[in-house]
Amino acid sequence: MAAEEHAPDYPPKTPPPPKRPVSPPRPETSLAGTARARMQVRNRRSANWSLEAAAWSPRKASGFVLGRLHEWGYREVDEAAAALTELLVLTAVADGGRRVSVHLADQKRQALIVALSHQPGLAAADTRVLPELTRLGAVSCGTDTADDGRRVWAVLDL
Repeated sequence: MAAEEHAPDYPPKTPPPPKRPVSPPRPETSLAGTARARMQVRNRRSANWSLEAAAWSPRKASGFVLGRLHEWGYREVDEAAAALTELLVLTAVADGGRRVSVHLADQKRQALIVALSHQPGLAAADTRVLPELTRLGAVSCGTDTADDGRRVWAVLDL
């Protein structure tokens, strides 16, 4: 007798549909484990310079920033822009890295000046410099720390 194929006597049972649709997992909202976003400046004039982290860097960075602001037509804020830039770069140099980068952008008669220290492994952001930046004329300022170093910035009315 040949082997016969045996069809089941009943159809296979399917599970009932869920009463509520399965919701996707909630997104992680904490920024603690994420990398700091790279700085991006779009739709405005900008410039940046990389300097050795040395005692002469704050004055040299100040000269670069003032020169570029003059090229852009801003001549009336020399003292405030120079003082802010020097303090920002001095703060970045104090972190002990090998280099410092300075970034400048303008928009609507305001200048953003940023100094990055590129020193990894720093503790939490040091906010002692913020009152001094405000005293020098910054309308807004801040600092943050990530794996790649400290970022200190100030916005100046031009």
